[in-house]
Amino acid sequence: MEIGSFIKLQRVKQGMTQEELADGIVSMSYLSKIENQRTEASPEVISMLCTRLGIELDSDKDITIKEKCENWFNMLFEVNDKKEITETYNELSELLALVRSDSLMMFEIHKIRYFLILGEYDNALEQINKLNEVSGSFDSLHLFYWYKFKGNYSSLNSEFAQAMRMYKHAEDKLNQIKLDEEQVADLQYTMAVTHSKLRNTLESIEYANKAIDLFQKEYNFIRCAQCHIVLGISYRRIKMYDKAIKHYNLARHLGELNKSKQVIQLTNQNLGYLYSSVGDSKEAIKHFIEVVEDEKLEINERLLGLTNLIKEYYKIQNFDQATKELERAKHLLQLSTDNVNHRLYEYIIHTFSYAISEQHEQFTSLVMEEFLPYLQKRKDYGNLIVYSNMLAKHFEKVGRYKDSVKYYKLANLTYEEVVNI
Repeated sequence: MEIGSFIKLQRVKQGMTQEELADGIVSMSYLSKIENQRTEASPEVISMLCTRLGIELDSDKDITIKEKCENWFNMLFEVNDKKEITETYNELSELLALVRSDSLMMFEIHKIRYFLILGEYDNALEQINKLNEVSGSFDSLHLFYWYKFKGNYSSLNSEFAQAMRMYKHAEDKLNQIKLDEEQVADLQYTMAVTHSKLRNTLESIEYANKAIDLFQKEYNFIRCAQCHIVLGISYRRIKMYDKAIKHYNLARHLGELNKSKQVIQLTNQNLGYLYSSVGDSKEAIKHFIEVVEDEKLEINERLLGLTNLIKEYYKIQNFDQATKELERAKHLLQLSTDNVNHRLYEYIIHTFSYAISEQHEQFTSLVMEEFLPYLQKRKDYGNLIVYSNMLAKHFEKVGRYKDSVKYYKLANLTYEEVVNI
């Protein structure tokens, strides 16, 4: 990282103006030239600027910092224990606040990923906005991660088209930099998932297969399993069910070999979706129950399984069992710390509670006035189709045919929008 870019980044981080930093050392115009690499300042000037910023120039410490940064970047890539990630982040923040290091820019860019892992989306956006000021000085490697992590941010905010644009920019940088094959595969997997979200099924299959090839070379079978799940989803969508089941079973097998509960139960979730979509509620329920009964899973994953189980019991009119699962879902929701999906699960639980207990007024009011607008705002098209149809069927049942047509139409239009994304 060039010294000028380093000085600019530190100045921006500290909220210092060019005038404040330059005062008594150099002119503002000369500082601007230093920051933008349009001149090479003397060591004395650099030293004075760094002193004002409270930064040491120590090459020995920089070697240590570089090693620690590389270790931390790898933690973020593998999404290890959040406590360890946070402790390392705090240590590096203290070191980088005092010592000039070539690793600083990469550290600042990786902070976006760090905040996203912690679920601190506002902090991630704030970091993106801060780095926008210095992004003109990024080299190709910086730009790769800059685009990738901005894509991650957009994806987590359900802005999948924007995410894909960022990932394509990152992909364009691959021929300009040297990366481990696993890093390349991770981008390809991420693009496969995003294509899946955008319902670009063939592209999703293409990128998932590319990622599998690279992950296999590295013997990273957990990541291979994740790719098989994406392929299973893609083949399910184009109704190639046998092929979808084959990929799901491969994913589960790899999960079992590597003792990965998360992979096994993610496979069960998706097998449940598949069997539900072909009308085999018995098989769907079996797979959803496996997820729900696994107490080692995170609460959010069990809640997802529970809400799917409730839907399936409701579909086959087993209201007693659906009611039991609703009570369990309410209990788990109280324990959940997932702020992103809390309202979604709350709406689902109340929707089915009102529907089963035939509280028609509460049901229609909740779904029409709150739940559907919430899903539209989130661009959660899958659930929007499900609950628009549910409301339409309710209106049809009670003889409100005009309203029924309205919500069947909403479901159909949403489906067309999904298909044409």
